[in-house]
Amino acid sequence: MLLLLMSDTHLPTRARALPPQLLEQVPRADAVLHAGDWVDLATLDLLRSRARRLIGVHGNNDGPELRARLPEVARAELGGLRFGVVHETGPARGRERRCADRFPDLDVLVFGHSHIPWDSTADDRLRLLNPGSPTDRRRQPYRTYMTARVSAGRLTGVELHRLPGPG
Repeated sequence: MLLLLMSDTHLPTRARALPPQLLEQVPRADAVLHAGDWVDLATLDLLRSRARRLIGVHGNNDGPELRARLPEVARAELGGLRFGVVHETGPARGRERRCADRFPDLDVLVFGHSHIPWDSTADDRLRLLNPGSPTDRRRQPYRTYMTARVSAGRLTGVELHRLPGPG
């Protein structure tokens, strides 16, 4: 099972459109996970129309229309693993403990907000993944997204993808 992870697309305020390299991956993925800050409904509708399965949440920059269509926290079983998606997890310091305490029922938590890629494990149990942003790198050297594979109930092949060009 191939997963495509993204967050903080901020369209059209940070970019006019999703990068073509990212859009090409959408129909190939078994599931697309978006950790919030879409900003516009058009991006949600675009991903829903192209993705086999879309799991998304709203973020702090998402208005009432997106909040009405998306939860704050989403949960899904994918390939035998229990996934959660949330926008914000608080400061980096103490993140693993906070998330392990808040989400004792998950195997993987995908989050966003900081635009800073993150990959760690809490309590040798909960994998924490932040794909960064494909449109707004902020202080990071690259715009990014992630892919991952789930096989036989295990998360494998987690890869951070750097997008070319300005951002």
